[in-house]
Amino acid sequence: MTARKRSVCVGEPGCFAECVIMLTKFETKSARVKGLSFHPKRPWILVSLHSGIIQLWDYRMRTSVEKFDEHEGPVRAVCFHQQQPLFVSGGDDYKIKVWNYKLRRCLFTLLGHLDYIRTTEFHQEYPWILSASDDQTIRIWNWQSRSCVSILTGHNHYVMCARFHPTQDLIVSASLDSTVRVWDISGIQGKPGGLRKKNVSPGMGRLGGIPDDSQHTRNPELFSPGDATAGEAVAHGMIARLGKWTHVVVTTTMCLVLCSTRGRN
Repeated sequence: MTARKRSVCVGEPGCFAECVIMLTKFETKSARVKGLSFHPKRPWILVSLHSGIIQLWDYRMRTSVEKFDEHEGPVRAVCFHQQQPLFVSGGDDYKIKVWNYKLRRCLFTLLGHLDYIRTTEFHQEYPWILSASDDQTIRIWNWQSRSCVSILTGHNHYVMCARFHPTQDLIVSASLDSTVRVWDISGIQGKPGGLRKKNVSPGMGRLGGIPDDSQHTRNPELFSPGDATAGEAVAHGMIARLGKWTHVVVTTTMCLVLCSTRGRN
């Protein structure tokens, strides 16, 4: 690990420019870093690696805190929970794993995807996990019941990224089929298993009864994004057909979706 300084200029409202300094560079022997996630309160950052290892770093102390190694192959996605001592990861082994970093172990594994998992994310309010995969589907999981709530189909190429809207019942997804899609998921709340207590950690008060790596699978109902009668998730709209979309971010204050692409656009 080495430290160096580098400055770039970025514009912000009310000023012409402000210097941002890169204070620390974390180095690892792994060939590639695939995923990152900041802890919401502590000075921690999760780093998922192509080697299959997940590292936890303290970026103020510039030290490694812990490492987690249970995935078989590259880990492309990692995300801290906003309130609970949990994080979720997804990898090339088609597995989604939910971890308790206080216990330093995996609590359980969610199975269902049929190809590499590109992104994983916790919902800000409900006990849901969102995952996007090369199997061309987006899945919503209830991490309390450890079951798949819904599968969103409609993309016809790898789904590179999927994100919950910060305040609305929407999901935005980006795919190599050259589309960015917005999904209305308001109907999922009324589905059995779709909504339980908000963000109650699995095993809180009963950690001794949870197996180290329980694998849970289910045959959730498949539905078309255009089938509004399903009452679960409906394709809300398609934003663009330009380039190979790889990443999306939804803003909190405006109706904006920021996208990145593999092409020149």
